[in-house]
Amino acid sequence: MDIEKHKDGKKLDVKLVGRLDSKTAPELKEVLEDSLNDVEELTFDLSELNYISSAGLRIILSTQKTMNKQGSMKVTNVLDIVMEVFESTGFVDILTIE
Repeated sequence: MDIEKHKDGKKLDVKLVGRLDSKTAPELKEVLEDSLNDVEELTFDLSELNYISSAGLRIILSTQKTMNKQGSMKVTNVLDIVMEVFESTGFVDILTIE
């Protein structure tokens, strides 16, 4: 998985490319821990994320909890295959998806 970050002041955009699974989730967790300190607005672009596992869902959920305290988080450009996972796990009720 590739992680592309763009920070502008208190706004952080993160694009995930490839697969978010048990192998790549720790890398994303580390990147987010290093990047979220002063962020008030986080956007995940999932336009090129073609797989998410339960390990990836845990990272998304823990990041949502962090951002609930700091500001806001949204998920954009979700592919159908990943949206099916969000729907079947109830994440559509937890996340702001655009």
